Amino acid sequence: MKLSITSETDRLKGVIVHTPGREVSLVNPALKDELLFDDIIFEEDAREEHVDMLKIFKAAMPADGRILQITELFRECLQDSQSQAHTFFIDLLVDAFPEDNLGIIKNDLAALPPDDLLQFVVEGTTPAIADFSLSPTPNLVFTRDLAAIAGSSILLSRPAKKARLREALLMETVVRYHPLFSEINENIIKTSIGDSLEGGDVLVASDKVVLIGMSERTSFSALMNAAQNLLSGTFEYIIAVDIPKQRSSMHLDTIFTFASENECIVFPPAIMEQKDNVSVLTDHNGAIQSAPRTSLKSTLEELLDRDITFIKCGGEDRTTQFREQWTDGANVFALAPGVIVGYERNRNTFRVLEEHGYQIIDQFDFIETYRDKPFDPVGRKIAISFSGHELCRGRGGARCMTMPILREH
Repeated sequence: MKLSITSETDRLKGVIVHTPGREVSLVNPALKDELLFDDIIFEEDAREEHVDMLKIFKAAMPADGRILQITELFRECLQDSQSQAHTFFIDLLVDAFPEDNLGIIKNDLAALPPDDLLQFVVEGTTPAIADFSLSPTPNLVFTRDLAAIAGSSILLSRPAKKARLREALLMETVVRYHPLFSEINENIIKTSIGDSLEGGDVLVASDKVVLIGMSERTSFSALMNAAQNLLSGTFEYIIAVDIPKQRSSMHLDTIFTFASENECIVFPPAIMEQKDNVSVLTDHNGAIQSAPRTSLKSTLEELLDRDITFIKCGGEDRTTQFREQWTDGANVFALAPGVIVGYERNRNTFRVLEEHGYQIIDQFDFIETYRDKPFDPVGRKIAISFSGHELCRGRGGARCMTMPILREH
């Protein structure tokens, strides 16, 4: 599988996910804010909702499409306790968390078999090392933030919050050591310690244009580093979008996503009503030049050379816009051009999509229809709703829970 992403909406052929497990049940309510969760999650229902989402993916993807669990990729990297990946990860882990005194158990970690090390990484504890524990990693379900493939390069995230750093180290180990990434890991773009960049702020609009949000989670200097590296490759334009620095819009994809090549779901107050918050970055003889733009819509239309329709998350009502953005109404995930997945609870957003020509279908009807026959997305406009009453408590939608690694051109 030759990994490449040159569009947000080309047909999905490979994606990395994480179905939630015991780590979400280990979140103490007293620590939920520190662990970046707005509420505690009921593990069994969250897992069932996630598995149902993956059934949609499987029904919509081509026969040779692959849905990969990040924990399985990590386990495959480790092979045995003496593997290079094992040593690399433990060194990263000990160096990244000096305040946790992991050095005192470094030899114990080195001796752990893969399953026990994986348990320690994800849940924060393992019976194999008694009387030593870390916090769990409930945000691992949001694989989008851990890395982003753009063209034939991969941006390794450096999370803004310490609670997600262990996940990023796991992802880096997979990228550097798993055979799946053997070609693309020569084109790693890494964020420096002290800066932060997360995959939810990176949207690949075309083979020439990438959007990067400057958000609560992605710093200006990390954005510029990513832009410089991408512009030195095959991309011609980076659209830098300055967005509100607040939890409700922590990443660009919480307020803006592509539904098709010429349609985007947007949260109007943070996208349509903002002016002078966009800059186009280009490379001129190795130096980045920045040109301010008035709006994101006109910038996209200029650089993509086509009309773009902005579809309002929540519809016209102001309160509904805020309510449905809060439950990830603007965070849809495209399985193919015009074929998208989102939480069913955002009913007004689906109603507006229907007004724009989308067929609205629930997860069960879609899965049943295409369980035993191939899905042809060409010329279709379909918005698939799925239940996410537990998943949405973690503040992330379908795009947040997916890290695409390959889309068909």
